[in-house]
Amino acid sequence: MENFRFTFTSMIRPILCLLLLITYFDSQAGKITGKVTDEKGAPLSYASISIKGTTKGTNANSSGSYSITLAPGQYTLVCQYVNYRKHETSVTVTNEDQVVNFTLSIQELTLGEVIVRKGEDPAYEIIRQAIKKRSYYNNQVDSFTVDVYIKGLLRSRGLPSKIFGKKIERDDNDGLDSAGKGILFLSESMTRVSYTKPDKIKYRVLSSRQSGGGFGLSFPFFINFYQNNVSVFDNNLNPRGFISPVADGALNYYRYKYEGSFVEDNKMVNTIKVTPRRKNEPLFSGTIQITEDDWRIYSLDLQTTTEYSLELIDTLRVSQIHGSIAPDTWKTRNQVVYVAMKKLGFDFAGNFVNVYSDYDLTPGFTSKSFNRTIMKYDTAFNRKDTNYWNSVRPVALEADEKKDFVYKDSMAKVSRDSFMTRSHIDSLRKNQKPVTLKGIVWSGADHRFYGKRRTVSYHLKPLLPQIEYNTVEGVSLNVEQQFSIAPRKGKYSYNLDWNTRYGFSNSHFNSYADLTIKPRRGDYRNRYLMLSGGKRLSQFNQDNPINPLTNAVYTLFWKKNYMKLYENWFGKVVYNNRFENGARMTFNATYEDRIPVENSTDYSFSNKGGMWLPNHPFELAHIPFFRHQALVVGVTIAWQPGQRYIEYPWAKVPIGSKAPTFELSYNKGIKDILGSDVDFDKWQFSLYDNMNFKMGGEFKYRFSVGGFLSDKSVGIPDMQHFNGNQTFYNIKYLNSFQLAPYYRYSNTEKFYALAHVEHHFNGLLTNKIPLFNRLKWNLVVGSNAFYVNNENYYLEAFAGIENIFKLFRVDFVNAYQPGLGNKFGVRVGFGGLIGGKVSFSE
Repeated sequence: MENFRFTFTSMIRPILCLLLLITYFDSQAGKITGKVTDEKGAPLSYASISIKGTTKGTNANSSGSYSITLAPGQYTLVCQYVNYRKHETSVTVTNEDQVVNFTLSIQELTLGEVIVRKGEDPAYEIIRQAIKKRSYYNNQVDSFTVDVYIKGLLRSRGLPSKIFGKKIERDDNDGLDSAGKGILFLSESMTRVSYTKPDKIKYRVLSSRQSGGGFGLSFPFFINFYQNNVSVFDNNLNPRGFISPVADGALNYYRYKYEGSFVEDNKMVNTIKVTPRRKNEPLFSGTIQITEDDWRIYSLDLQTTTEYSLELIDTLRVSQIHGSIAPDTWKTRNQVVYVAMKKLGFDFAGNFVNVYSDYDLTPGFTSKSFNRTIMKYDTAFNRKDTNYWNSVRPVALEADEKKDFVYKDSMAKVSRDSFMTRSHIDSLRKNQKPVTLKGIVWSGADHRFYGKRRTVSYHLKPLLPQIEYNTVEGVSLNVEQQFSIAPRKGKYSYNLDWNTRYGFSNSHFNSYADLTIKPRRGDYRNRYLMLSGGKRLSQFNQDNPINPLTNAVYTLFWKKNYMKLYENWFGKVVYNNRFENGARMTFNATYEDRIPVENSTDYSFSNKGGMWLPNHPFELAHIPFFRHQALVVGVTIAWQPGQRYIEYPWAKVPIGSKAPTFELSYNKGIKDILGSDVDFDKWQFSLYDNMNFKMGGEFKYRFSVGGFLSDKSVGIPDMQHFNGNQTFYNIKYLNSFQLAPYYRYSNTEKFYALAHVEHHFNGLLTNKIPLFNRLKWNLVVGSNAFYVNNENYYLEAFAGIENIFKLFRVDFVNAYQPGLGNKFGVRVGFGGLIGGKVSFSE
C-alpha cells in the first residue's frame, strides 16, 4: 500500500506541475475586446483587426464585436475595413481585460494628377500594370504554412409549408421558430494549411465542430484573384469558374472606373470600380484596390449574381483584405464570402469567414511532408471544449450563435444518452405515423419495430406507380418491400429487398429477394455481400435499355413492345469492396434456369400502328432461345491512379484524382456444373473521365474495347448487346446509342470497340445568343460509335441544348447505320446543373 502511495504521488506530481505552469502562462495574458463601427455608430461586420508587425489578428463578427488575447506587452492594433480608412492604436496589454473600440471613417479619395491616355479612364492603365504583375504575385511564394480559422453560418429567413404540393416535415429540434427563421448551419474549424509548388497542398484539421454534431466545415476557401479563372466553392456555383478583374484578358470583359486614391503607410492605393461589359458572362462587379508602383491587390469587395452566370444561389459576395506577411510579400489576411438565395419559398443567407494567421514562408518541408493525403484530422479534433474554442476563436460568436451551439449540442447529447432506453423506445413507437390506405396505394408506407437489441425498418413502395403493362404479362401488379435490420451491437447491418409480381394475362407469379450485408462502419468503402434468389422476369439485355413505364406507353399507344423478356429461377452472389488505394473490385456468380415466355396479350388503346412484334427479339430470330441453364461467374476491377485521400482518426477515405478511371471486366460461362449449358469467355476494358476546362466547358468520354475469347455456347442474355434507344427520351448518356435498335447489333465477335464523347459548353457561345443567355440554356455536342466489322458498325453525332429549367436536355441526332443509311431523331433527357446529376437505377 505504501508503495502504491509512492507510485501515485510520483506520477501525479509532474502532472500537477504542468497544470500549474499552464495556469500561470494562461494568467499572464490579457484579453482585448471592443466594437468596430462607422461614424454613425453602425457596426462594420467582419472588420479586420491585426497586430502590426506580425501575422496575427482577428475579425469582428457580424455585429462588429471582436476579441483577442495577447501576452503582456506593447502592441499596435490595426483596424481595417474595405473602403474605410485604416485606424491604428497603441495598447499596453496587462493581465487585466480591457476594451478598445474603433470608429472608422469613409476613406476619402483624392483625384490627384493621373496620366490620361487618349481620353481613357486612368483605371485602365492601373489594371494593365496589375495584369502584368498577376503571374508574379500568383507564383511569388514557393511554399508556406498558415493557420486558418473557418466559420460557416447559414440562416433561414423563411421556409414554405409545402413544396410541389407536398408538406415539408420539420424536426421539432431544428432550432427554427414557427416561421422557419433561425440558424440552419453553424460550424467552426481550425485548419493548418501547408503548400509547396507546383500544386502540393495538405490540410491538417486541428479542431472542428458543428452545432448539433458533425465534422464542421474544415476546407478553407482559397479564392485567388491572381488566377485568371477564379474558383468559388470548387466551381459548384458555375462549372466554368469566374473571370478575375485582373485576368490576362480581363479588359475584354470588364469596364473600369478610377474612383480616386489614398495613402496608407506611405503607399498610394488606387480604388477602382469594376463593372461587367455584358451580362450572362461569369463576371464580378464591385471595387478592387490596387497599390501604386508595385501593382498588387490591397483589398477587394466583389459580388456576382444570377445575371452573371451564378447558379443555384442568387448572390455571392467576396470581401478580402490583403496585407504584408514578409518584406515585399503580401497574402490574404481575411476573407468573407456572403451567399443568399430565395427560391421555391426557401429564403436563406449566410457567410463563410476565413481568418489567416501565422504565415510561415520557410516551413522546411521534407520529402515526407506531402503525400496523397490532402486532409488529415487530428485524433482529438472533435473533442475540444468551450475553453479551447474561446482561446483560439478569432471571431466572436453572436448571442444567437452561442445559443445555437448550446441548444443543439445539448439536444444531441440527450439523444445519444437516451438512445435505446426504454423511455426513448416507447416514445419512438408512440410517435410513428400510422400506415394509411393512401400511403399503401400512392406514397408508400413505413414502419419501424424498435427493440433493445435491434431496430427493424419496413418500407413498402406505393402500389399504384408499380403497376406495369407489357405484352408478356399484360397488366402486372408489383409489390416491392424493404426490410432494414440495424442491430445495436455487432459488426454488420442487413437489408432485405423482396420483390413480388403477378401478371394477370399470363397468370405467372414471380418473387425473389436480395439480402445485402454491410459493415456498420466503413461504409465509405461500399463493402457489401449480396445474396439473391427466387424467380424473376428479366430483359435479354441485362443493362435494361428500356424501363417498364416507357415500354408500357409505347405498347399501349403505338403497339411498340420494345421490351424483350424471359423468366428465370436464379441464385446470385455479389461481393463488392473498395480499397483505400481507390481500387474497386466486384465479384459475382449467377446461376439461372432460363425459361422462354411469349406474348399473352395484344391489347392497345389504338388500332393504329404496325403489327405486334414477338417477344423474341426479331433481329435475333435466327438464334433460338430454349429453356436452358447458365452458370456465369465474373469479376470487375476499376482503378483511378493518383488517388487522393482524407484521413480520419479511424479511416482513410479516397476522394478521386484528376486521372481517368481504368476498368476491366471478365465473365466466364461454365459448362456442365449444375447442369449449365453455356460455355464462353467474355471481356471488356474501359477508360472514362470528365475533364473540366473551366471557361472552355467540360469534356466527358468513355472508350471501351472487348470481345469473346471463346463462344462455344452463348445464350442471348450472354451476348454483347449495345444499348440502343428507340424511344423519345434518353437517360443513359455515355453508355447508349440514341437512335440504334435494341438488338440489331448484338454479337459474339472476338473484338469490338465503343466510343462515347460529349462536350458541355456550359454557357460558352450561347451566352452571346439573345434569349438563350437569359434562359441560361447551354450547348452540348458529341458522338457515339461502335465498330465490330465492316458490316456491323454504327456512328451518330448530335448537338443539343441542356440546362433547360436546370433539369432537361434536348438532342438533335443524326446516325448512320449500314443497311439503314442516315437517320435523324430528337431525344429528350436530363441535363444541366441539376439534371446532369440525376441518375437512375433499374
